[in-house]
Amino acid sequence: MNMSFVPQPSADNLCANPVLEIKDLSVAYGKVEALSGASLRVGQGQIVTVIGPNGAGKTTLLSAIMGVLGSRGQVNFDGSLEAVPQVEVMVSRGLGLVPEKRELFTSMSVADNLLLGAFARHRRGERDHATTQAQIYELFPRLWERREQLAGTLSGGERQMLAVGRALMAKPRLLMLDEPSLGLAPLITREIFRIITALRQQGVSILLVEQNARAALRVADYAYVLETGQIAMQGPASELADDPRVIEAYLGLASKHQEMLAN
Repeated sequence: MNMSFVPQPSADNLCANPVLEIKDLSVAYGKVEALSGASLRVGQGQIVTVIGPNGAGKTTLLSAIMGVLGSRGQVNFDGSLEAVPQVEVMVSRGLGLVPEKRELFTSMSVADNLLLGAFARHRRGERDHATTQAQIYELFPRLWERREQLAGTLSGGERQMLAVGRALMAKPRLLMLDEPSLGLAPLITREIFRIITALRQQGVSILLVEQNARAALRVADYAYVLETGQIAMQGPASELADDPRVIEAYLGLASKHQEMLAN
């Protein structure tokens, strides 16, 4: 695949140059603390995953990093410290988020949804959106086939591809994915994780929030386990996949469905 969305770092620089580092990030809904003192980092060109049960605070974490939710703590993105992240600032500096609900413009065509993803770059005077769009179509041939269709007529897997493609139109330094496999058939889930791996090979750093722990740990370089709003465990993804506590909680006999989705 002859394309690259961002410059690729050397392997030696992955941890030395984190594209994202958060420290003691906390979010409260009234008196209820949904996220408490979370710290993590994503190196350039890495896939870092956050796994955990429903209600653990995974989506809250991404929303706080993006600036959608107010938070306490530090968000250091691409060398700049953001005490109070703001969505427009984070997007303009190269942070992309594909939310769990996709949030596409259903009454617009696939092609027009993609073009909207390049709006911030167009506003800065960058006019290479046609080239970027061609790269997206190469990555997702199905979107090319359906480029004139309304987004609302797409299948669940196609909508996910469009949501990822739209985010990539902004050429993000870091792409955050919130439950990309949610509600998708096994075949489409495998395709989505193949695409995630391909993006890392092209130099895109990825922060992946996923309930399908088995598939997430398979593609990730490093992993965090989030439970009740706190980081309970962390380590290289391959090591966590072999940890008895993770196996019992996420990869045991109850996760045969995940095994099918991961293969």
